Amino acid sequence: MSIVIDKILAASPNTERGRPTQLSTDPKGERIAYASGKSIFLRSLDNPSLSKQYTTHTTQTTVARFSPSGFYVASGDVSGAVKVWDAVEAVNTKGEYHIISGRINDIAWDGDSQRIIAVGDGRERFGHCITADSGNSVGEISGHSSIINSVSIRQQRPLRAATGADDSSMVFLHGAPFKFATKLGGLHKGYVYGVGFSPDGGQLVSVGADRRIQLYDGKTGEPTHQIGEGEHKGSIFGVSWAKDSKRFVTASADQTVKLWDVEAGKAVQTWRFGGEGIVSIPDHQVGVVWPAGRSDGMVVSLNLAGDLNYLVEGNQKPTKVVQGHNKSITALGSSGSGKSQTFWTGSFDGRVCSWDVGSGIGSTIEGEPHSNQVTAFQTTPDRAYSVGWDDTLRVADADGKTFLGETTKLSAQPKGLAAAEGRIFAATVSGIDIFSKDKLVANVPIKDFTPTSIAAAGVLVAVGDDANTVHIYTVDSGNRLSPKEKLSKSTAQITALAFSPDGALLSVGNSSGKIVVYDTSSWDVKTDRWSAHTARVTCIAWNAEGSLAVSGGLDTNVFVWSVKAPGKRVKASNAHKDGVNGVAWVDGGHKVASTGGDASLKIWDVSGLE
Repeated sequence: MSIVIDKILAASPNTERGRPTQLSTDPKGERIAYASGKSIFLRSLDNPSLSKQYTTHTTQTTVARFSPSGFYVASGDVSGAVKVWDAVEAVNTKGEYHIISGRINDIAWDGDSQRIIAVGDGRERFGHCITADSGNSVGEISGHSSIINSVSIRQQRPLRAATGADDSSMVFLHGAPFKFATKLGGLHKGYVYGVGFSPDGGQLVSVGADRRIQLYDGKTGEPTHQIGEGEHKGSIFGVSWAKDSKRFVTASADQTVKLWDVEAGKAVQTWRFGGEGIVSIPDHQVGVVWPAGRSDGMVVSLNLAGDLNYLVEGNQKPTKVVQGHNKSITALGSSGSGKSQTFWTGSFDGRVCSWDVGSGIGSTIEGEPHSNQVTAFQTTPDRAYSVGWDDTLRVADADGKTFLGETTKLSAQPKGLAAAEGRIFAATVSGIDIFSKDKLVANVPIKDFTPTSIAAAGVLVAVGDDANTVHIYTVDSGNRLSPKEKLSKSTAQITALAFSPDGALLSVGNSSGKIVVYDTSSWDVKTDRWSAHTARVTCIAWNAEGSLAVSGGLDTNVFVWSVKAPGKRVKASNAHKDGVNGVAWVDGGHKVASTGGDASLKIWDVSGLE
């Protein structure tokens, strides 16, 4: 029995309003690196469903940069730690260094892939320069009086570096070892968000919140001229040079990305997002990168919603938009089967995405999303139902990938969702709402206990409560529930329920990590040996035959269990940082999917099960 990772459908980059997000590509222009949650993702640009995830950071990550050699990545987090690791498998950490006392905002490599400068928010210093392999100090970053946002190192000798900060100035450093040379204040009138040396080392550019684009001599740091005055109407968050050193792109909060010809000093092309004259905050462009080593001249920009837009010169519309979640995924649903299987994911911020299993491409559902955490999904062949903490049930068209107009207010906060024989059951903290044909047909108030989870199969409805009991009801044609049985074997609060597809078995997971399986014909215990989780069981899913189940828990593990051989189990440990929130079967039972706190969706190959 074994479970191995098949593919990782990566999370979107972290974004924050009013703060630049750094993107980096490898020297060949094949992969992009970015921070998301507590992980760093290295993702193929041409096939976004291929990615590697680096999970060694223990706090929120902020930046990742490929070395010029392409073999290493340096990444930083909010605690001030920088880690250097191999870019091939994203597993082996080469070095771990504590640089400053606060958030790392940016990292730069020198041309030999040996030295790193990391900058950000600190108490006694705002950055430091070290060697990548040993962490030895090779210079100091001084001259700024507040948080440094950006750093760039000239890739040729003599070595030069530049840093831009919240004190509206840019500091020019000579190296190596790096030391303060000049401070250029008075040019920018606001925070400096981005600096960048041209690949040939001849020029340096800085951009910032005052919408100014300032150019300097790359060797001396002398300011030369300003271009594009009045062009951008919002803060400029990012700048990235083309490999010919004649052009660069800028990304701005005015919802545009502009491509500049440096000699002519003007914008050759503007890409605008969110429509002309429409203010759309999710379309703020907060990061941009021009991948070197590509022949198609593609530019990748990032908006506040976390979407990566692929832009090509001469084409007004993005050639591709890569979407996903950048907040913890709290619910997973699955519709269809085989090659046409679709996953539905909902996250902590209310965003809902659908994923095509075959291609691994995710897209946001059009229409008005949930305004708060999505709690659960249920699917019928043509509909996807979701409930969330905005206390509503929303209906999406499974084929058209859009929310339909109907939004039904629930009687209270939802705890779970179940579907059987054309009915949808929503368990709330005060009772059960029953829907048929997208309309509310019955509301069953519950006074004696507080529901925590729900499952349904045929005419049976199982409701778990916070007092360790599962209540079994039968539902009649008039949508009335009649109590049938109480299962009180659990020693902790019920957190997950699932009927096998034929309704013959019911699995019950609780907050201490134990799963018990009952036979629904006699309500006898079929097995109580599925007890390897060390924390709350969050989700359980059965395969089509009802012989195997997959479960996920707050302990970050995914287990696959067998009814026939309950002692034999397979474990995917640390499947998702911060816990697993959803599991499902894929590809006729040969694979399982899982999702969770790291906002990614993972497909696992499962083999040799009994």
